[in-house]
Amino acid sequence: MPKIKTNRAAAKRFKKTGTGKLLRNKAYKRHILTKKSQKRKRNLRKATIIDATNFKNMKKILPYL
Repeated sequence: MPKIKTNRAAAKRFKKTGTGKLLRNKAYKRHILTKKSQKRKRNLRKATIIDATNFKNMKKILPYL
């Protein structure tokens, strides 16, 4: 069987947890920050686990992660 290529763009954006779930960073933290509250900006810093509905597709593009 040939090896499967990893999607390099995705590999740079996701990390695997100890339990095998994938972590992602949240969107909407790059610009137009003046109208967003401190609490909202603070919560956008934290990484979150990807949704279970996306996990199958993510395993396809990240076979060795």
